[in-house]
Amino acid sequence: MSLKTLAAIAAFVTIPAMAQTAVVLNSRDASISLLDMKGGRETGRVEAGKEPHHLYPTPDGKSLIVANAISNDLLFLDPHTGAVQRRVRGIDDPYQIGFTPDQKRFLVAALRLDRVDVYDYINGDFKLAKRIPTKAMPSHLAFAPDNKTAFVSLQGARRVGAIDLTTLAPLWELEVGPDPAGLYLTPDGRYLLVGVMGADYVAVVDVAQRKVIKKIKTGLGAHNFRALGDKRTVFVSNRAANTVSPIDLATLEAGPAFNVPGGPDCMEITPDGRELWATSRFIKQVSVVDLSQRKVTREIPVGRSPHGIFFANRAGLQ
Repeated sequence: MSLKTLAAIAAFVTIPAMAQTAVVLNSRDASISLLDMKGGRETGRVEAGKEPHHLYPTPDGKSLIVANAISNDLLFLDPHTGAVQRRVRGIDDPYQIGFTPDQKRFLVAALRLDRVDVYDYINGDFKLAKRIPTKAMPSHLAFAPDNKTAFVSLQGARRVGAIDLTTLAPLWELEVGPDPAGLYLTPDGRYLLVGVMGADYVAVVDVAQRKVIKKIKTGLGAHNFRALGDKRTVFVSNRAANTVSPIDLATLEAGPAFNVPGGPDCMEITPDGRELWATSRFIKQVSVVDLSQRKVTREIPVGRSPHGIFFANRAGLQ
């Protein structure tokens, strides 16, 4: 389908600009659900590419990049409405993506190709700078705030790795447990939290010492992270346990988990901090949690295997 046709479809399904829109990637349907956040319903669906898994806003905030892993391209959307803006082809296996803190480079974790690709980002264009081979299945990324280091979970190798962003060379690797997935760097940059999906804990890596100093038991299938935005709490989705756990960033201890059905995966937080929205990968829905009650209050049907989720107006990432 041509970009012109996609744009026409998007224009047809786009909700009013003043409404709050949630963008949800349906990885098995190669589609994007647009949700009216106030009404709690899907208002339209846009064709994406094969296996859209993760998304990331551009540095200027004017676009939302959807990474289509199997069709090897990036789809740019209006982050407020979901309208298609453009497509960039020839980006190999963009499973997970992210910009460096200085916004000059764009990293792609190519999970099926066992490498991290680094692109220079210049005036909206992508120029390949280096391909960095890794051990099996690089899946999630995080960045040190000083712009010196990128971290990547190596899901098929039980390890996390660090990459020097100056030399674009591997720095170190560390074993953390089976099937490491999501990464979260604490606001002070001291600790890297790793969701250990093949177990029931979050590994705490002391970045300076390059070693695991603690395992925070959360729930089976500890997977991905979303901070509350207060620099005190981060949530981890426990995909196999069907729960989400809060972690206190001061004590690095987990609080009581609350139930979220269907394999909770990626999460978003409303700007007032009152609701957590989680994609329920196995039951084709987004589960909305009232954080004051710590329970699901709304269930919104979407496409198959919903994965990434994004609000243009959202809580802070720390």
